[in-house]
Amino acid sequence: MFISIWRHGEAGRASSDRQRELTSRGEQDITLGAGKAATAYKLHGVAPPELILFSPWLRTTQTARLIGTVFEKAKQQEELALRPGSSTSAVDRLLVNLQAAQLELAHVALVSHQPLVSELARYYLGPDDQPPSLVPGALCACQFEVVAKLSGELVFWAAPPEYGVSR
Repeated sequence: MFISIWRHGEAGRASSDRQRELTSRGEQDITLGAGKAATAYKLHGVAPPELILFSPWLRTTQTARLIGTVFEKAKQQEELALRPGSSTSAVDRLLVNLQAAQLELAHVALVSHQPLVSELARYYLGPDDQPPSLVPGALCACQFEVVAKLSGELVFWAAPPEYGVSR
């Protein structure tokens, strides 16, 4: 399975953290980043995401929708395990259950928040094979034989503003 871990785009202020919306820069970054990711996936022989899972908070929902405009065939689904305050074990259970359901998903995209996105990278990749801290709009793309702690391999990561793919 291939998993892309995305951090939501830049968000503005709101009376409630749950209601923070993407800024115009955040929207532009995610739109550009999704297009660059599509090119990078092709370059690395990776299928596009078939499922985009996202936190129910507004900025991650908006981010997932923008990613979905590039990957039109991907199903999008809100997922509580990706909300702020969640844990790597909750996300791990989610992914293990997806694998166990034998849905034969080649690529799942996760859209969440800091610190969870960086914790997931550390959990799956280990301290020696992870990208730098994921800034708003950044992603890391990982390959797994089996989804489990320290079992992933970093294929590439990218971040705004240019989304130059790095390894």
